Amino acid sequence: FLELQTQGVDSAGLTPLQFKRQTDTTFFKEKYRKFNLPGFGYTYLGYNLNDPKFKDLRVRQALNYAVDKNEIINIILLGYGRVCTGPFAMESWAYNHSVEPMKFDPQKAKQLLKEAGWAKENAEGYLEKEGKVFEFTIITNQGNEERIKAAQIIQKRLKDVGIKIKIKVIEWSVFISEFIDKRQFEAVLLGWSLSRDPDIYDIWHSSKTKEGEFNFIGYRNEEVDDLLIKARRSFDQEKRKEYYRLIHEIIYQEQPCMFLYCPEGLSILSSRFQGIKPAAIGIGYNFIDWWVPQAQ
Repeated sequence: FLELQTQGVDSAGLTPLQFKRQTDTTFFKEKYRKFNLPGFGYTYLGYNLNDPKFKDLRVRQALNYAVDKNEIINIILLGYGRVCTGPFAMESWAYNHSVEPMKFDPQKAKQLLKEAGWAKENAEGYLEKEGKVFEFTIITNQGNEERIKAAQIIQKRLKDVGIKIKIKVIEWSVFISEFIDKRQFEAVLLGWSLSRDPDIYDIWHSSKTKEGEFNFIGYRNEEVDDLLIKARRSFDQEKRKEYYRLIHEIIYQEQPCMFLYCPEGLSILSSRFQGIKPAAIGIGYNFIDWWVPQAQ
């Protein structure tokens, strides 16, 4: 951002705060163009599905009911995002828009937790089962303030339904090598940036749970496995759409992670550049056609 202020760089991504407030000046309006376009990714809270705490579907559903996604979007993203329900980019033809997000409902969350055996409260107001407090640690990576703040809101909302949350922020290389790759976590707050083709085999197929692979939450579903293989083998987009939309429905129903939001793509580019044609795919797709007047 300092480089932008001295025109040391032509283009950069912006945080919501930078986009909405810090670039709302005469200098930036004269020297740059800002773009607010659909993002191709999502942010989520993933559970280690090998952890006994997360084996019960009712618990995972309760966690989802207990967190207000719009609160996170409005406070942290300043409104530059949308609640998502599945593992595809919201602009993708594979995204199933008929899957409605579960509404924020703390009472429903408490009811489901009670049904799952988490009925007794201790003196601090936290739920207990067989003498153990319902508590877990959310890990996320250092340097991403949005994720850290999202974790703090989740911590507050889950405390309201009797769940004790700790937050651990870890340097990126250690985060990946020692915690993600080795599955040494209870819950992780991360995001996926997705390709334009919606093949998500590497993230969700049960064969991809080995160390260093992308299905590090340990999701396993035979029907989803079969659909993922069918979708990547087909050249018929309508068939692929049918497979992926069913995958979306199944995964959201099973709640292997808490889908939080799809952030919007916020960026800035020097106004010297001509030939920019913003589209749902972004601005870089026609980069070869950009040009700068010789005088600039």
